[in-house]
Amino acid sequence: VIQAVVDNVHWQMSLDRKTTALKQLQGHMWRAAYATGHIKGEIFEDVVPAIRKWREAGMKVYIYSSGSIEAQKLLFGYSTEGDILELFDGHFDTKIGPKVESESYRRIAASIGCTTTNILFLTDVPREANAAEEADTHVAVVIRPGNAGLTDDEKSYYSLISSFTELFLPSST
Repeated sequence: VIQAVVDNVHWQMSLDRKTTALKQLQGHMWRAAYATGHIKGEIFEDVVPAIRKWREAGMKVYIYSSGSIEAQKLLFGYSTEGDILELFDGHFDTKIGPKVESESYRRIAASIGCTTTNILFLTDVPREANAAEEADTHVAVVIRPGNAGLTDDEKSYYSLISSFTELFLPSST
């Protein structure tokens, strides 16, 4: 039975499956590695200053990831920039719904008490960008080293950024 579970986990990981159970398992495994300092969440150098600027302007910042909320808190709590959890107003994972379904973005908006038109969603996955756009959120696709490439159509369709400093957001009112 144990080998069957291990084989299933490897199979899901090889297909980059985003199942809630797999992400929770990964979160539990990562907890020990982060707490002992064996791994740290890698944060691009432009991220923390940009988020601090947004928060100073009165904006709220949430994380929506296919990684479990526990995994998100580990990554940001034990990051290369130190513990930056205070920069985030909340976290969402696949329990709110799959990132490739527009209803998930509507649920997030309802949960945080705003309309989807007041949300900017940043992603590196065109299918997620499409789902967010279908829910009437604003979208920017982030181009970073190691991300999957985009088609020419995707490059011409989406707003693309390679750094958070490229975002010019209005102040919160």
